[in-house]
Amino acid sequence: MWSLETLGRERLSKYFFMREFLYSEISNFHARPNIPRDVERTLEVGRAFCTTLLDPLHETFGCVTVRSGYRSPELNRYGNENKLNCARNDYPGECHIWDRPGTPIGGASIVIPWFADQYARGRDWRDLAYWIHDHLPYSEQWYFPKLAAFNLTWEPAPRRTISSYIAPRGKLVRAHEEPPEDAKTRAARYADFPPFRGLAQPAIPEPWQGD
Repeated sequence: MWSLETLGRERLSKYFFMREFLYSEISNFHARPNIPRDVERTLEVGRAFCTTLLDPLHETFGCVTVRSGYRSPELNRYGNENKLNCARNDYPGECHIWDRPGTPIGGASIVIPWFADQYARGRDWRDLAYWIHDHLPYSEQWYFPKLAAFNLTWEPAPRRTISSYIAPRGKLVRAHEEPPEDAKTRAARYADFPPFRGLAQPAIPEPWQGD
């Protein structure tokens, strides 16, 4: 029998646990539970999302902050019906409902503080978008003006689209199409970024053995 305490302790990847994806301002303020219908499917999708996309970001840029993670179908529907910045449940790109039927899709709205500090000083959001495009098998990126937060989505067959509410607004890269800038131009944008997965982690020691 699953409990929220047990669910929160489930490890999705090397760096992420389920608990950090269950927090929701909508859930807390409006007293709406955020509990998965299908726990096993939620964990399966969450593990694929975190292992494939969030762990490499963490190992490159350090801290990755989750702004909005998992939403139950009931919570997401409430958010959509009350105009709380939630897409409708049947929207094909809705990435917060990890346990909905059909093709699995998982994602979250995240902030990378290392990049957010530069964005606050005028750096172009496309520098990060193109880095992700050239390094990770994402399905969708969608950028927002505050903190350069963005929705990042995993799917088994990635669509690879980039959209933004930050100027230049709209669709930057359409599904399965090449970006408007060539690889050399894109690479010049992020030439000062940290090495891919270059974050050094302390070695895990062997179990201590007493005399």
